[in-house]
Amino acid sequence: MPMASRTLAKLRSLHPGAFESRVVRLPLPESDAALVSHLRTDPGSARAMLFDRYAADVERVLCRILGPDSEIDDLLHEVFIVAITSIDTLRDAGRLRSWMIGIAVHKARKLIRQRKIRRLVRLVAPHELHDYEAASATAEVSEALRQTYRVLAQLPTDERIAFTLRQIDGMELLAIAEQTRVSLATVKRRVARAQKTFVTLARQNETLAEWLEPGTVPQ
Repeated sequence: MPMASRTLAKLRSLHPGAFESRVVRLPLPESDAALVSHLRTDPGSARAMLFDRYAADVERVLCRILGPDSEIDDLLHEVFIVAITSIDTLRDAGRLRSWMIGIAVHKARKLIRQRKIRRLVRLVAPHELHDYEAASATAEVSEALRQTYRVLAQLPTDERIAFTLRQIDGMELLAIAEQTRVSLATVKRRVARAQKTFVTLARQNETLAEWLEPGTVPQ
């Protein structure tokens, strides 16, 4: 069963009756503000709408930060539970997407820190990985992906998040600052430090070294 389907099934089990087919077929509100209003006045019928609109965005951000990880399914589920149960704390209903991405970043950051505390920061065994790579990816590309996240696991948590959101997800610096709740200057410093460390470590990695462009230097 696809990840999105599994997560939707979990939400259904927690809120029986909220995801009846007659509700899921309701048209999505055109604006985030309208959807937030719907969540606040009729949460039972709006939960599936929220998931339909933002599951892909939230999952993408989690994957960019964590890489192929067996806990992404659970984190995706947790992000929507937090959003649903704390929707009244959202001050600007028009910024629903940004608010949810912020929850996802916070969840990913918390997981990384927990793993470091327990000295469990590592990629899960290959047979446990979700298949996030494209179906046509070669063994060489898949191995490069795994090694990339092995290197990223060595970066400080905040620098890793800033680096992956910027360099892998392509998020704008101002957006990263908003999602991580720090200044633009802090984000720039974190990205720069992470870039320098990543290149240094990648050069020492037999798999990744050949992927670096000739003359690449930490910046």
